[in-house]
Amino acid sequence: MKVEFAPLSLPLQRRLQTASVVQWVFSFLGLAQCCVAAFIALFFTRFWLVSVLYAAWWFIDREKPNQGGRKINALRKCIIWRYMRDYFPVTLVKTAELDPRQNYLMGFHPHGVLAAGAFINFCTEASGFSTLFPGITPHLMMLSLWFRIPFLRDYLMSGGLVSSSKESASYVLQKPGGGNMLAIIVGGAQEALDARPGSYTLLLKNRKGFVRLAIEHGTPLVPIFSFGENDLYNQVRNPKGSWLRQLQHRLQQIMGISLPLFHARGVFQYSFGLIPYRRPICSVVGKPIPVQRKHRPSEEEVDQVHQKYLNELSKLFEEHKAKYNIPEDKHLEFI
Repeated sequence: MKVEFAPLSLPLQRRLQTASVVQWVFSFLGLAQCCVAAFIALFFTRFWLVSVLYAAWWFIDREKPNQGGRKINALRKCIIWRYMRDYFPVTLVKTAELDPRQNYLMGFHPHGVLAAGAFINFCTEASGFSTLFPGITPHLMMLSLWFRIPFLRDYLMSGGLVSSSKESASYVLQKPGGGNMLAIIVGGAQEALDARPGSYTLLLKNRKGFVRLAIEHGTPLVPIFSFGENDLYNQVRNPKGSWLRQLQHRLQQIMGISLPLFHARGVFQYSFGLIPYRRPICSVVGKPIPVQRKHRPSEEEVDQVHQKYLNELSKLFEEHKAKYNIPEDKHLEFI
């Protein structure tokens, strides 16, 4: 006998969607500290052996974030990510087929404040990545320092996150048989300082390392523009040259992460808080850019491919911006 469940009421769906986003936001903000505190605290309890055994495992497994990570499909398909997808909502759009016999390097733009689109699209199955791109396994690069935190490292790897090192990138891109995709948020933490509604400024003009990497491995480049990524939060005004921007830049140099002063809505009110606004995100995946393999490309060769990538990214933006209510006079700005 088939058992059918009544659909959830709209208010309950909204509460579940908000709860999923709350846990995601605060997992980024507080989970690292909780993991470190738990790891240390266990040493002073009768469960001290847990931390000792984990420390041994951590040492043995220390290179895993540089070797493709360790995805757990059950966690990637968890229902909580579908509620999070529907909160904004988030959609993934394909404009061209990807051959599963090849590996790909995808550039994701813009970073936004918390890279919500990149996380949902590539670290979960909520937006249907495997259905849209059958035979392709996604990996998303993240700052290496997060993989030094006990317990948190395993949680991050379960979704397909890997360390943002050249060694890690090369491991994925040179996997035999193809079918692997490495996504890099090219603008990185520094670009997050310009993430605000209506901003289409990308830190990309002098970011060429990912292009060199693609040439060295002969990997096609795929541009992605995530419409709405910058609209989730307001940010305290921090123009270049201001004392706040200089302080943020200095802290980024010291810690490796940027600290944008952002705000949006709260859990029970809509005037102020750290929960992102309910604004749609649509990540549009462009067509692959063929790259000729060369072990040691010259600066001129890197510049040529880099300029082609900029042109294709701009073309992708111009072709789709009208669908997402972006004014005709708005264009991408590369700095």
